[in-house]
Amino acid sequence: MNNIMDIVSFLINHKLILSLLIIATITLIRSLTLKTIRGDALFLSEEQRKWMSRTKNGTFTLLLVILFLLWQSEISEFALSVTAIAVAIVVASKEIILCFTGSIQRASSRSFRIGDWIEVGKLCGEVIEHNMMATVIQEIDLHHGQYHYTGKTATLPNSMFFTYPVKNLNFMKRYVYHNFSIVVANFVNLYPMFPVLEKKIEHHCEEFIEVARRYNSVIEKHAGVDLPGSEPHIHIGSGTNGEQVVHFMLFCPTDQATHLEQEIRKDFMEEYEKRFPQSAE
Repeated sequence: MNNIMDIVSFLINHKLILSLLIIATITLIRSLTLKTIRGDALFLSEEQRKWMSRTKNGTFTLLLVILFLLWQSEISEFALSVTAIAVAIVVASKEIILCFTGSIQRASSRSFRIGDWIEVGKLCGEVIEHNMMATVIQEIDLHHGQYHYTGKTATLPNSMFFTYPVKNLNFMKRYVYHNFSIVVANFVNLYPMFPVLEKKIEHHCEEFIEVARRYNSVIEKHAGVDLPGSEPHIHIGSGTNGEQVVHFMLFCPTDQATHLEQEIRKDFMEEYEKRFPQSAE
């Protein structure tokens, strides 16, 4: 008993050693917990990512609280001693403060959560982790009309949330408004092609169109706005050099968007070649 009291007394009198022991213990518990949550899974599920993020944030917060309580007297003395240079410290730590406040802003506005697709500036991706300093996303190639992961992981400092608007693209995980265009250099009447193209597009979409209508309705109710609808849209515009630009818009499953685009391009080219054989040459 006396030995235990001596050890406790020694640790209390040597706070640095006690702090290192606390950090090591919490780090070990954190690592074991994360390993248990991950298990043998090759790919993490959304629920696993949420619990891993909660574990990391919880252990970090617990460690800060314990160390603050342990070193409270020293911190108070230090705070009093640096009053004269407080402004300089704030200026030097501006980015860190912005990251903390950006995290608070994100939490209070509930702009996104783990598993959501977001766009911040020119970066798009799925949120896989967020903490007090940064948000980590798996990059998705949306700006080139693609919806697949690039394999790149981007770490966004939370201060970016004050500089760039955060767009939540979560509904695009299942269905997306996919837009693409076909440029026709020759000035010919393309409107007679539309009925045939529309029938072919309907044939491509018939397996999911009913689900698309219901999902579109759910999004409209959730957003409170009137969206373009789930039916395919075709219209013609003009380019800068007078060429015709045929625009297509589909509301389709995200994982099928690129495949459907290629099928419709093929249908358009075949129909164009039938109607305007000389132009096609």
